[in-house]
Amino acid sequence: MTMVRLHWCAGGREAAIQKRIGLGRLWLSAVCVLLAAAVGCKPDAASSSRLELRQVATPSVNYVAYSSFETGIGTYVRALKVEGDTLWVGTSRGILAVDHKNGDLIQTYTRASVANRMASDYIFTINVDARNKVKWFGTNNGGLVRYDPAATAERQWVNFLPTHGLADFWIYDIDFSADGAMWVGTWDGVSRYDPQAPEGKQFTNYNEKDGLANRWVYAVAVDRDQSVWFGTEAGISRFDPASPAGKQWRTWRHEDGLGAPNALALKKSKNTGMGTMTNDKNYPTRHDLSVLDDKGNETYNENYIFSIAIDPNGVKWIGTWGGGLSRFDFDAKAGAGRWRNYAKQDGLAGNIVYAIEIDEHGVFWLGTNHGLSRFNPAAPPAQQWKSWTKADGLLGDDVYAIAAAPTGTIWLGQKGGVVEFKPVQGAQHFEG
Repeated sequence: MTMVRLHWCAGGREAAIQKRIGLGRLWLSAVCVLLAAAVGCKPDAASSSRLELRQVATPSVNYVAYSSFETGIGTYVRALKVEGDTLWVGTSRGILAVDHKNGDLIQTYTRASVANRMASDYIFTINVDARNKVKWFGTNNGGLVRYDPAATAERQWVNFLPTHGLADFWIYDIDFSADGAMWVGTWDGVSRYDPQAPEGKQFTNYNEKDGLANRWVYAVAVDRDQSVWFGTEAGISRFDPASPAGKQWRTWRHEDGLGAPNALALKKSKNTGMGTMTNDKNYPTRHDLSVLDDKGNETYNENYIFSIAIDPNGVKWIGTWGGGLSRFDFDAKAGAGRWRNYAKQDGLAGNIVYAIEIDEHGVFWLGTNHGLSRFNPAAPPAQQWKSWTKADGLLGDDVYAIAAAPTGTIWLGQKGGVVEFKPVQGAQHFEG
């Protein structure tokens, strides 16, 4: 692919980014990539000048890696969220706000640029409260960060830590219930945040003693009936606040049907919450993201869940560590469900599923350890699966985050940057 090097000035210091451009021609301003200068910036007239960039890549079927922007060598993009015309990008060195329709940078945010009102630049998750347009960022060892553009300057950025009642410093996922409450998955259980409660009483925490499968919670999804599903290192737990006490919690694990079998007899990874902690109260400064063993081989942790999505029909889709993608059709009235698992032999790119996104057509986009997969259950069987890897224009084979824009574009978060994935004009689509 063509490689173009662009320069701009951030806070008086020159930064450089590289951009790979895919099919067709794309007009993009150079995206300010944080991150060395560690200051917020808005591109001025000079920095937002546009260049015409041309594609020389070989197109893939249906979709292509159209363009990408890099966020810095060694950075991770673990979180993406589309809000209107804005793509929020959470990296290991700060936050980018990008106009996803034209690629223009809107703003960058780091600890320094927001006057240290967030305790960590490492962003693991992003969600937006649709009621009031408040943005929430979950960080690595920095708690929960709220950004409210409508608030006064002093209150636009607020950082919540365990001293405020939050369960832990590590925040991995966020979702909202219909009553306005926010559910937060942490490295020490779950926090429910009630925005209407008085300060100091806004957080209610749940852990193993309450019925949660495990203290390390990496995925959160609120169901249509307002029950909440939590993906942990020891299975998936459902919490139904409307059920009687003693019957609110239930957990399913590999022996219940979660995850495909360990067909290759892969070893278990020690890189779990327990494995990366030196003791109960002495946390590491970073969560090790490796999924390989000490010899570089793939691993299989049968009950470890990375991601959850609930489709419009209420079916639960669960991304596992080594067990591929699990589908769970759960009947709450009957209290029973049916499992089906999809792995590499079915068409999935890799058996570790970091991210699940469902686009407006009901098509599933899956970020794995061996590339991106597109799964359309409504398509003919031979056309349900399609996968792309680094050879097709991705920045690497690990896809950590996915966001689907209303325009049809799929945004991918990877080590080192973000890829814009677009449908080929005139390509055939099968809509469910």
